[in-house]
Amino acid sequence: MSSTTTIAVLGLGAMGLPMATRLAERFTVRGYDINPERSALGADAGVSPAESARMAATGADAVLLAVRNRTQLDDALYGADGVAAVLSPGALVILTSTVGIDAVREVADRLATEGLHFVDAPISGGPVRAGQGDLLITVGASDEAYAAAEPVLSHLASTLERMGPQPGDGQAMKTVNQLLCGVHIAAGAEALALASALGLDPAQALRTLGAGAAASFMLGDRGPRMLQAYDDEGAEVRSRLDIFVKDMGIVSRAAQGAGLATPVAAASEQLYLIGQAHGLAAADDSSVITVVAPKDH
Repeated sequence: MSSTTTIAVLGLGAMGLPMATRLAERFTVRGYDINPERSALGADAGVSPAESARMAATGADAVLLAVRNRTQLDDALYGADGVAAVLSPGALVILTSTVGIDAVREVADRLATEGLHFVDAPISGGPVRAGQGDLLITVGASDEAYAAAEPVLSHLASTLERMGPQPGDGQAMKTVNQLLCGVHIAAGAEALALASALGLDPAQALRTLGAGAAASFMLGDRGPRMLQAYDDEGAEVRSRLDIFVKDMGIVSRAAQGAGLATPVAAASEQLYLIGQAHGLAAADDSSVITVVAPKDH
């Protein structure tokens, strides 16, 4: 792949936009999002805006999907503006989202009958790292599909791990990753809530925890926003709470299918579900601390 390679990025949200911007440094990138404001932001960063998903994908060598869930994945590929119908045989479909193992395998099988290569490549790292090409990407793809997609994925990743030859293998690793991420956020919320309840200064407690064995990426990343969660305007939304409702549900179903008990993950999932029930679905996932210790507590 080279600068003449055309990549259509569908979904210019919190992760899609910085990935599209990063890819535009090396490739020809077209972007589409249902929100015109996101497309305009992409245009400012060198991403050519398209009026529809099909217009973005027509003639593209690869389509990178940054969607929220299985429903959006199906719609992007096979809905009224679905792109599968306009892709040429041999084109790549790269999925960077977390939608679950079974969902990916079903979609991959359907695309294969249409002569399209599917690359299961869920990402982890957050928007800032996406724009820097510093993501963890776990991949499940055939030899041919992986070889074709590797230049694109390498430009986005600092750690690129091919977990296996089948779509779904990347999702399996991402499921394990999300178990830890979801648990770490919930545990960080409990720890900072306890520090406050014991009369400690939460900011000092966070700084101290970050210097010792209790430190984690999620505590360091979400901790400052947990301290902002009690402000009137709340924390900046960088990762919606309902994303972890979805992801912990994927973890739970995968564990049940494997016959494995995951009691810590299950307890964490309940916190996110309670947060969603209390109107926090669109809030930053750091606001889960207010489930542990409500604002009026």
